[in-house]
Amino acid sequence: MKRDDSYQGFELGPIRPPSEANSLLLRVTRNCPWNKCTFCGLYKDQKFSIRKADHVLKDIDRVRFFVDEIEKSAGDLTFLQVGLNHADQMALHAALTFMRGGMNSVFLQDANTLVIKPGDLEKILLHVRHAFPLIERVTSYARSQTIARISNEDMMRLSKAGLNRIHIGMESAADEVLALVKKGVDKQTHILAGQKVKKAGIELSEYFMPGLGGKAWSKENALETADALNQIDADFIRIRTLAIPEIVELYEAVAAGTFTPLGDREKAEELLLFLDHLDGIHSTVKSDHILNLFPDAEGHLPEDKEKMTAPIRRFLALEPEARMLYIVGRRVGIFSRFSDLDDPGLRGHAEKAVTAHRVTLANVDTWAAEIMRRFI
Repeated sequence: MKRDDSYQGFELGPIRPPSEANSLLLRVTRNCPWNKCTFCGLYKDQKFSIRKADHVLKDIDRVRFFVDEIEKSAGDLTFLQVGLNHADQMALHAALTFMRGGMNSVFLQDANTLVIKPGDLEKILLHVRHAFPLIERVTSYARSQTIARISNEDMMRLSKAGLNRIHIGMESAADEVLALVKKGVDKQTHILAGQKVKKAGIELSEYFMPGLGGKAWSKENALETADALNQIDADFIRIRTLAIPEIVELYEAVAAGTFTPLGDREKAEELLLFLDHLDGIHSTVKSDHILNLFPDAEGHLPEDKEKMTAPIRRFLALEPEARMLYIVGRRVGIFSRFSDLDDPGLRGHAEKAVTAHRVTLANVDTWAAEIMRRFI
């Protein structure tokens, strides 16, 4: 793994979870150490590197400096912005975002910060907690394969140092699907990693990707992933519906006819099968992404299962034309929840969108797939 030796100033990575919109973003690593998943193009052609721990500490100190200066300026930031280089402009912006969000949380970037030495990560965690003693949460992405290699003792060290939430992109726990999309992990390792995070007392957020198995492995994608999550009992289960942009390897498989994607109705059936088979756990299910057809398919298990599955059941019970209307309304942003279909005004706008986009029962899946690609 490549390590940079010279400090280049404050850095920001390209992504964070929606739940970290108001967090201070600290870049610990650059890009993804795996970077082989066929459905992901985020780090395409980008080299992975680890930032020196001391450089991250300097980033933290720089943000602390700007927070202090902003507090002293009484809202007049004019003098702060004069003569700043690009890195300091990013640090100032990060400080402003952090303060406006209440200075409650920090997110460590990029794709898998737990790949660095536990001692280095512990140093970063302790420093950020010292610089901002009132923060409530420090979060990171991580790969199951990486966590599986970390000892229980080191996981406890990181927990005690202040790492209190981890996001894992499980996507699927079906071994056939994991191999198909080159995820670099198997079901049992997903389970081991999730259980290890929970054992360390760290909150766990796992992601499920409806559609990732295509038509060939749709049932397995739902059932095997539900089974793995039943064994983990993650704090959060986050839905991230598959979209296939042209830059990813999976798009080439679609073009070659070796991967047959699901339409929205089929993805809804898979999601319902998945939710119906979550059992004996107390996770909070979140559907907080623009790619999801059902933003209201969320709640806390087990008591909210009927509520979260109700919009999916209603959708599947509709006549094909009404399903198409909801798909179009949701994909162009007219509907923000399934119940919006019952609003005459919004329904009228959706009907106009169907006409304007020339959507038919014959082309709705192709049209929706193209719209979804634009959000990636």
